Amino acid sequence: MTATGPGHQPEQRPEHRPERGAEPRPEHGPEHGPEHGSGRSRTVATACQFCNANCRLLVDLRGDRITGVRGETRDPVQAGGVCVKAGMMAELIGHEERLTTPLRRVSGAKGSPLTRFEPIGWDEALETVARRFLAMRDAGEAHTIANRTTGRMLRGTGSLVSRLFAMLGSPNATDVGPVCNDAGGNALAATFGLGYFTNGYGVDPATGREDLGSARSLLLFGTNQAETHPVTFDHLLRERERTGARITVVDPRLTPTGAVADRWVAPKPHTDLALVLGMLHHIVTAGLQDDAFVDRWVLGFPELRAHLLREGCSASWAAGVTGVPERVITEIAEEYATARPAALFCNAGISHQTGAFDTYRALSFLAAVTGNVGVPGGGCNFMHNTWPGELRLPPLGAPVPAPARQALPVGPDVFAESVLTGSPYRLRAIVAQGNPLVSSARTGRVRAAFERLDFFVYTGLFLEEAAFYADIVLPVTAGLETEGVYMRRDDRAVRWQERAVPPAGDCRTDPELWIGLAHALARLDTRRPAAEWRQAFPARWLDYRELWADFTAHTPGMAGMTEERLRARAEPLRWPCPTPDHPGVSTLYLDHPSWYEAVASLGPEHRGQRFPTPSGKVEILTPRLAAELAPTGHGALPVFYTHPDVTGDHPVLRYGSSFVPNPVNPGALTRPVTIGPRPGPAPHDAYPLMGITGRPGVVHFAGVTHWTRTGKERDGVRQVQIHPRTARDLGIDDGAPVRVESARGAVTGTARLWEGIREDTVFVPNTFGPAQRMGDAVGVPRYEPVNVLVDDVHHDNLSGQQAYKCFACRVVPDPEPATGAGGGTGGVPLRY
Repeated sequence: MTATGPGHQPEQRPEHRPERGAEPRPEHGPEHGPEHGSGRSRTVATACQFCNANCRLLVDLRGDRITGVRGETRDPVQAGGVCVKAGMMAELIGHEERLTTPLRRVSGAKGSPLTRFEPIGWDEALETVARRFLAMRDAGEAHTIANRTTGRMLRGTGSLVSRLFAMLGSPNATDVGPVCNDAGGNALAATFGLGYFTNGYGVDPATGREDLGSARSLLLFGTNQAETHPVTFDHLLRERERTGARITVVDPRLTPTGAVADRWVAPKPHTDLALVLGMLHHIVTAGLQDDAFVDRWVLGFPELRAHLLREGCSASWAAGVTGVPERVITEIAEEYATARPAALFCNAGISHQTGAFDTYRALSFLAAVTGNVGVPGGGCNFMHNTWPGELRLPPLGAPVPAPARQALPVGPDVFAESVLTGSPYRLRAIVAQGNPLVSSARTGRVRAAFERLDFFVYTGLFLEEAAFYADIVLPVTAGLETEGVYMRRDDRAVRWQERAVPPAGDCRTDPELWIGLAHALARLDTRRPAAEWRQAFPARWLDYRELWADFTAHTPGMAGMTEERLRARAEPLRWPCPTPDHPGVSTLYLDHPSWYEAVASLGPEHRGQRFPTPSGKVEILTPRLAAELAPTGHGALPVFYTHPDVTGDHPVLRYGSSFVPNPVNPGALTRPVTIGPRPGPAPHDAYPLMGITGRPGVVHFAGVTHWTRTGKERDGVRQVQIHPRTARDLGIDDGAPVRVESARGAVTGTARLWEGIREDTVFVPNTFGPAQRMGDAVGVPRYEPVNVLVDDVHHDNLSGQQAYKCFACRVVPDPEPATGAGGGTGGVPLRY
């Protein structure tokens, strides 16, 4: 029986609290070095890549064999803790399925499990890519080349990609935002001036005061931190024992986080914006705002109050939309407004909605009007919005051609839209660091696009689903094979990690890959002098320490974050950190000399500013902001709308056919929207339930953990959570095989009857995919990606966020249940 077998419920997961160490499996790393366990013993300080808790890992080795993985006890936040994933880092070393050499497609249709590849050398692989890119550039089609990035790379790789694409003339060096958490950063930047998690974990060295641990109220929207950020959440729980802070969790299902909270609030999926507007209405009408802070630091409060009254956003109205009782809405509003300080936390549960930007903006208003920004224990702590934008390189001396076309619009896999329809133009070549065949909405349509793509380069650790569409496959290093700055903690804190073991086979880091491609372009380019490519990508950057030194020298606010300083610390160091003796910033916007020194380093125009906005204040509403948002169909003061698959009669977005400049993603386009009634009939006669997706549990992080034996042993069964009364009406028993069906596709799973979920809602875990062969060894099925169920039309047209948090669906018994190894994949016969 796996750890998630029949009867296993979320609050019972033994792994959800941090462990005090993790021992890797005996077979970890036997191929590395001739010692095979003999040789000199040593310990390497590195960091975990599997979530934004960014835990320090002390890796014990004998020779190049990993003998243990421990947590850092000298970090007061980590307190020696690690979760189950720490040992899984070591499982990637010596893994029998790892890619170890570049590959070239030699036969098989794109996407076919029968595809065959042959090994080639790096020079041949990179020159193949360079020739295709140069041919497209020379034909005037550089804009049809795109990069699709991921969060798994060494920090700053995106800057290398952007430089290379700029020199080619392509505007499409995109980021991971539409499948991650861009909306929170966009909203924070619009309101406060910077798009980052506002407060820090642990004691602020500048003040000597505990920051987030000093909160008296923690209000969590759409974030299951007990499983997604277990070590930093454990720190908050320890501090809560001291302060008596109350925790409120807002989530349609009772997660392990909700199980340790004082209050669990279960709104209808995709209606969080209504709940927040209802809270704001109650705060401003009951006079619970912080008048002194608002008068001194906030622009647009009178207009916000008038807007909430005019739109009728009362707690009573919000109750009718969300299904949360009016009394509960007013209680959480009053608790948040009066606790002082109170901290907001959000994650993908908010990001993956059509109204993500507007919802995050409304949440930032909550903090602003109650004076809970720029104070220890407060703030808007929106997960993953944690890095100071692009890490800057020395100025580029080479000329950069103007792109022939603007960047593609934001939205749910606009790459697929571009390839299939030619709108606004047709992409021909893509390089991907992530796995769009698992992560993208409406996966079936994305498959069709990648089948038609002229040229595709996949980079990764394994032959994932996307690799079978590739013309060239490039192998990259795993975290323990990598030197530098990899992951980052949510509070803008980073660690230096040492390389623990040599790279597998001929794997390269992502910076090495892109620098190598630039040098291949130098060898083959007949238009641009080779010296320009080599000067733009100096060979010394192949040593990440040299690259990091240039980042710290050229990126505002980073001059104090040197390799030497990071290496010497047991605790991570937070940005901004402008000088070698600056402590780093814990609380953004804190009225303290350390903050004013830091904000001045971000640009001379910010000298003396508390908030680095054009006005120097919190901007709820300004004429400039209203004018920038208006062409997109949005206002600075949001109104409620939701996804058309939400039950009931609610306003939704309607997307125009033209394109306008995107004000929160400069250089990109977006479709303007209007807000109005749902067009056409509701889907709920055929699909009466609302589906939501999310991480399976603490064991998994994105797709890579599904390639470990531990990942499949402990959480290899896709558990579809459904309320017992709903299941009874459908004739479904606990542990029964089921199919979840939407208008776009179907996936299989195992029914998990759970009273801690709304009766109208079904939870289907994501990150499963049909190429994940590790489950075969432990007898668990392979599955279709959950995103075959998800709509790819409705999205946040400002941030581009995909709307994974509501899709109309039904659940039926599975007539052909999966049988473990070799089992079904949910209706589509893909076997890899």
